[in-house]
Amino acid sequence: MKVRGDIVNADIQELYNKTNSAYKLVILAARRAIELSEGAAKLIETAPDEKATNIAIHEILQGRVTYKIKNEK
Repeated sequence: MKVRGDIVNADIQELYNKTNSAYKLVILAARRAIELSEGAAKLIETAPDEKATNIAIHEILQGRVTYKIKNEK
């Protein structure tokens, strides 16, 4: 399945449920988009001209990208 579309087409509530925090979602998407911009491999099939932010959002939606909270010292 090729992903083509912007964040507006993503299910916002489903995205929110992946992190239960708008802040965590924004940080996760931003960090993944930076990784993609720096040459990291895409975890989903997309159009060649798809923007890194859109790819990151769709990877999160599909459960390909998650986060882990570090233990505090």
